[in-house]
Amino acid sequence: MAEENISSVTEFILTGLTDQPELQIPLFFLFLCFYMVTVMGNLGLITLIGLNSHLHIPMYFFLFNLSFIDFSFSTAIVPKMLTSFVSEKNIISYAGCMTQLFFFCFFVFSESFILSAMAYDRYVAICKPLVYTVTMSPQVCLLLLLGVYGMGVFGAMAHTGNIVFLAFCGDNLVNHYMCDIIPLLELSCNSSYVNLLVVFIVVTIGIGVPTVTIFISYGFILSSIFHISSTEGRSKAFSTCSSHILAVSLFFGSGAFMYLKPPSILPLDQGKVSSLFYTIVVPMFNPLIYSLRNKDVKFALKKTLDGIMLS
Repeated sequence: MAEENISSVTEFILTGLTDQPELQIPLFFLFLCFYMVTVMGNLGLITLIGLNSHLHIPMYFFLFNLSFIDFSFSTAIVPKMLTSFVSEKNIISYAGCMTQLFFFCFFVFSESFILSAMAYDRYVAICKPLVYTVTMSPQVCLLLLLGVYGMGVFGAMAHTGNIVFLAFCGDNLVNHYMCDIIPLLELSCNSSYVNLLVVFIVVTIGIGVPTVTIFISYGFILSSIFHISSTEGRSKAFSTCSSHILAVSLFFGSGAFMYLKPPSILPLDQGKVSSLFYTIVVPMFNPLIYSLRNKDVKFALKKTLDGIMLS
């Protein structure tokens, strides 16, 4: 009985995104470009916020952390994915697979809750502007951030713990470009309904709680905006939220599509395409969304570039 909980598999082979040889090299360069844009965009935003004191406010404090999460999230997945396009067998050790799964879950949960913290920040800024400074004090922001990363640890430990205690007896071919939860569950020789239930419950917490928070926040925000008499005031209020709404829609839409449907309804090959959105597309687009649609960030970029030119 004791041996049943010990995996006989010491390494996994990741199938990658596609098995068509003619697509391997074009996809390698495509996703390499995506990764470079993601790294430059997120590290650039982190640097801009760090260097410009007028951006040292709660909104950009959370955006700084969102960029850090996106950069780390992408780095935990994409480099290993790129090797699948140029190697005959993309092998990952059992320990490496569990480590990747842990950090993948940690950053997914952290991103979910940082987006809900940003929604709460926008709610206070628009609905309670007179007490914004007090309500979103540095201490409150720090507590919210601890909650964000605390939920990240919870999600990572729950999912990884759920997989670690499974046995992988024979087949070690993971039908994915990363060590994801559903492909590993399907590969296990002793996974059960309980394991799938754990996944569903934990994912529901990770997506459900932030989604409810965001919907409630934006319900109050919309109510306040409609009570603003001037068109200019309404337009300004909407513009401060539009970037966040776009980022939320991309992230939660793709995540819910992948994990809140039974595997029989969404085949793994379709799931791989869906997961590209929140592992690659979302981390790449977030800094672009917040930079191109934000006057403060564009001003900070101009100021920083001018400083570099003058020096």
